[in-house]
Amino acid sequence: MSSAPTPRPRVGIDFGTTNSVVVIATPDGNTHTTQFAFPGHPETETCRTLLCLWQEEERGRLAVHQAIGAAAIDAYLDDPAESRLIMSMKSYLAQTSFRETRLLGRRLTLENLVGFFVAELMRAVGIDPADVDATVGRPVRFAGELPDDAFGEQRLRDGFAEAGFRSIAVALEPEAAGWRFARRLDAPATILVGDFGGGTSDFSVLRFDPAIGRAIPLGHAGVGIAGDQFDYRIIDNVVSPELGRDGTYRIMGGAPLPVPIEWYASLARWHRLSLMRTPATLRAIDDVARTASEPDRLHALATLVADQQGQALYRAVGAAKAELSHADSTILRFHHKDIHIDRTITRAAFEDWIAPDLAQFDGAVTTALERAGLTESDIDRVFLTGGTSFVPAVRALFAARFGNQRIDRGGEFVSVAEGLALMQGDSAR
Repeated sequence: MSSAPTPRPRVGIDFGTTNSVVVIATPDGNTHTTQFAFPGHPETETCRTLLCLWQEEERGRLAVHQAIGAAAIDAYLDDPAESRLIMSMKSYLAQTSFRETRLLGRRLTLENLVGFFVAELMRAVGIDPADVDATVGRPVRFAGELPDDAFGEQRLRDGFAEAGFRSIAVALEPEAAGWRFARRLDAPATILVGDFGGGTSDFSVLRFDPAIGRAIPLGHAGVGIAGDQFDYRIIDNVVSPELGRDGTYRIMGGAPLPVPIEWYASLARWHRLSLMRTPATLRAIDDVARTASEPDRLHALATLVADQQGQALYRAVGAAKAELSHADSTILRFHHKDIHIDRTITRAAFEDWIAPDLAQFDGAVTTALERAGLTESDIDRVFLTGGTSFVPAVRALFAARFGNQRIDRGGEFVSVAEGLALMQGDSAR
């Protein structure tokens, strides 16, 4: 009599706009979050979703090398002129206009880039993609202008297939977080999950019954904004004015014209900032500065771009945003050569800046409830996950609608991946 085949290991992978997480489901029904250890950096359970590509000569020919996460930043800063730093890949998955790009003399699709990153992600945690069953998360609504969600999911699947996965399931990220949170419950309950990522925010209404051990989805909604949008608000209101956005310039002695706003649109979106470092753009900034009302500030913008200080700037912005989660005010500090920004930001001002984004969150919650055919009074528990759930104004939005006593948090950065691993096991029973 032959014995039953040994079950394949199960993993949940939260491939995020900003960070990625890998969780392994253990035989006892629990989970183990993998750790990432890059030389010179502390061990962490999240990996920055960054990919660096560069070429080195090997045996008489150029070979492409790659690094991810903190190691990608190190590799890029070591030789920025000869390497390429790829970021926010997830933001482009559902954009049909982005099919391929040319990097280091090679034509690469977005699926290729996702595959490169995910393969390195698995190597970093010692997992062979061919030997596991994986559940991968996707947002309710992908980021970007007019996203094609079905197209985005297919490209996500294709990217993971390129990384070597043979068994791939895809699940909605807020459902996964709900699956993980629902295991805390000991009685039937209707729950609302708010999952705030880097590029998207998703909301799901689920019904959980411990007797059947699974969460039943009732309604979903999502918006293509999240934590990166809050960074944008700080950049737009604090940093861009310091770099000449509100100035003017003249052509042939004519009437004053506004400084080209597209430079600051790129500045405010960190994944587009590196695209500005071209001779044509730097020449254009220099030309405008010659007749500008604030030439020094435009020269500062050119320095920021030319010296590739985007990562340092966004670290400063992220630190200020995090500080405002538990303080009434903070100081955004960023210094590089002749750029000196020391600006006090109050929580009240920050909340005014993000008010339009909070309104979109509120609207998406309403849509999720309507699709479930429910009202606020029908929700027993509210679970919030993702870094943006730390923002007091976000929590206040849910407290106003559902009451503080129904709101819960925890595992803000790993709950989606944990749920993905659990969903795979639960759904197999």
